[in-house]
This record gives sequence, C-alpha cells and structure tokens, in this order.
Amino acid sequence: MTAIDKIRESVSRTYTNAVRGRGGCCVPTCCGDRTTVPKGEAARVAGYGEDELGSLPADAVENAFGCGNPLSFIGVRDGDVVVDLGSGAGIDLLLASERVGASGKVIGVDMTDAMIERARANAADAGADNVEVRKGLIEDLPIEDGSADWVISNCVISLSPEKQRVFAEIARVLKPGGHASISDIVVEDLPDDLRKLQSLYDSCIAGTIDESSYLAGLRAAGLTDVEVVDRLVYDRDQIARLLGSELPEPMRGFADSIADRVAGKVWSARVTAAKPD
Repeated sequence: MTAIDKIRESVSRTYTNAVRGRGGCCVPTCCGDRTTVPKGEAARVAGYGEDELGSLPADAVENAFGCGNPLSFIGVRDGDVVVDLGSGAGIDLLLASERVGASGKVIGVDMTDAMIERARANAADAGADNVEVRKGLIEDLPIEDGSADWVISNCVISLSPEKQRVFAEIARVLKPGGHASISDIVVEDLPDDLRKLQSLYDSCIAGTIDESSYLAGLRAAGLTDVEVVDRLVYDRDQIARLLGSELPEPMRGFADSIADRVAGKVWSARVTAAKPD
C-alpha cells in the first residue's frame, strides 16, 4: 500500500466512524464527543440557515461535517447540473437538488461506503429523484468531461493527498463558462510537528495548504476569476478544542500550548472560480 493509499484509508475510516457517531470533525467549534454537541450545530456554525436546515432530513443535518456553505449566495439555477466532491451524508446534495429542480441533476462523489449509504438514504427520504451518488475518488472523478454547470465541495479537498489532481478534475468536468464554489480549511505556517500527525490530517488540519497556494492551484488547472469571498478564522479556544479531541491520548495535555502556536493561522475560506467560456 502506498503512502497516498494509507492516507485515504485513514480518512475513510475516520469518516465512517464519524457518521456512526464516534468522533471526527473538520469544524473546531463542534468537535469532540458528539453526544455533548446540539444536533445540527456543526451545520449552523458552517453557515447554513434554519430555513435551509428545516427542509432536510434530520440525518443529513446531524451528519454534516463541513466548514462552510458552498451553496451560499451562488447562482445555481433550475436545470443546472451540480457535482459535489466528497458529498458525505448529503446536506449539500439535497440543498442543490431543490435549486436545480426536476429538470436539473445533482451528482455526489464520495469514496466512503458508509457516507454513500447515508447520502442515498437521505436523498430517498427527501424524495430527491434528481440526486445520484457515485463511488469514486475526487482525484479521478467518475464524471464526464464538460458536463457540470457547477462543482461544489465542503471541507474535502483539504483531505486529498493529491490536491492538484483534484483542481484539474474540477476544470475537466466543468462546462465552458461553468463555476466552482468550494468551502475548505486553509492554514498559514503550520508547524512541521503537527503536519506529521495523521489524526490532525484526518481532521482537515495537517494536510491543508495555505490560501495563496490553494488559489494558485486552481489557476494552474486553468480556472479563472479565482477569489476568496468569505473567511472564518478559528480562534485559540476553538483550535484547542479540536486538538484536545483529535490528538492521540498521550499528547492531549499539549493541546493548549499547541493552540497558542497556531491561533489565527487556521481558517475556513469559501473560494469561487470559473472555467473560461
């Protein structure tokens, strides 16, 4: 098994456990023991409104592990085709399905069987006949060239060990004139010792890149109009909570001191981009 395969296996195992209620989180305000967190709190912190959440099956809301709302203030229209990278339990699939209507289509791609099962069940529960969930890697999307009006993703590309391949895939599957809207974690000057911790990689911290590199990667893939339209910087206490829940047991006593070193260097960004027409 290659190093890249080992990373993917660990990430998939982490999110299988997460959807079964045994931890896993990319939102520092909502990590740790999920039994102590109000149901749907991660989605609310990520920026979903009560009107959006109220229209969805409870399971899709409770198992939302994103760091933003990639559908916020974007122009998805009736009849569009939307592709969701790392679609998880399906919160963004279902919100997109409402926007594209019966004449549109929403395709989710995920590598984790437990997530795919949940997303399909939630789509059926919501009566979303225009939603399809496919198993695959976001670095090698099972999507036709030039077929998507929109590509969205929510705190998933940061987990990829091959981010430039993901950016290239986004450009490949978008139609000319199509758009991308991505919510993800970025970091600035993360200490090397933290980057070596697989538990923090699985939590969207150790494997992230800085914001300028993220934007440059999208541009290198051939996308244009690349910009950050929103940011949420995580404070010291939020980072300490994340570290305290995700670090291996022998290191949890160092969570506060590590948080002091990285406070203000980790944030959620929403990035938009377009494929030239």
